[in-house]
Amino acid sequence: MTSPLPSPDAPLKIGTRGSPLALAQANETRDRLAAAFDLPHEAFQVVVIKTTGDRIIDRPLKEIGGKGLFTREIEQALTLGEIDIAVHSMKDMPTLQPEGLVLDTYLPREDPRDAFISPEFASIAELPEGVTVGTSSLRRRAQLLVRRPDLEVVEFRGNLQTRLRKLDDGVARATFLARAGLNRLGMSEVPQHPIEVGDMLPAIAQGAIGIERREDDTRVAEMLAPIHHPQTADQLAAERAFLAALDGSCETPIAGLAVLDGDRLHLTGEVLRPDGSEAHSGTREGPISEGAAMGRDLARELLERAGPDFFDWIDAVV
Repeated sequence: MTSPLPSPDAPLKIGTRGSPLALAQANETRDRLAAAFDLPHEAFQVVVIKTTGDRIIDRPLKEIGGKGLFTREIEQALTLGEIDIAVHSMKDMPTLQPEGLVLDTYLPREDPRDAFISPEFASIAELPEGVTVGTSSLRRRAQLLVRRPDLEVVEFRGNLQTRLRKLDDGVARATFLARAGLNRLGMSEVPQHPIEVGDMLPAIAQGAIGIERREDDTRVAEMLAPIHHPQTADQLAAERAFLAALDGSCETPIAGLAVLDGDRLHLTGEVLRPDGSEAHSGTREGPISEGAAMGRDLARELLERAGPDFFDWIDAVV
């Protein structure tokens, strides 16, 4: 490290959303940087920034915009120099960054699977006909309705704690949460049942933390290099290339997961209609170095199979 290290008098400012999970991710980033450079926690300052997606919680995500809902204000603060790095849940990130910003550091990925959450039932199969399930995710809604079109799905906005309270209040009798969030918050007491990826493919980049920086900030680039996890980067290169080729957003039910096996990468992807009436999935396998190309190729295949009018429903809701 040739540039000056941060100190309690001149801390590195870490931008994040303010939910308990977002703060846990920012603190994990701080802890890894502190350990890498033998620095005290006081050499870092976590800066909470409220995003549009955090402020508007009474409307479905599809009504108020795409993935930038949870990143736009944080990226503006980064561009203006109000923070030095931004810590994001990668499943919230658009596939393109604003000019002058780069996203090239990833922490080791947590469990990418979804969890089925219910105090009464252990699985989707156990749900009685017509039971109400809550989720704000179009992907989870569509995947659930493919399997169980008889269920009633209701909007379930809010952070992890808010959704658990809604479940306790009887707004729904089951919901879904990311296993990664539950693990990072140490919430083993939550009645959860992991859903295998063959039964419910997760969101693109689910379980991964990304760290964004200014492109010309060489000091920060040097600091982030020791905590970067190349294997997560390889997975996300394939998954996010698949997403980008589909032009995916919060309004598009898309799922995908890349798995590494030695020097090989196996990618599975899925596109769905929101009502669960149609779904298309496929796989690719090849060298890790070709992950992004495989993602684009799989997207082209699914688009061809789905047909030119598959995403026409988006125009009717935006």
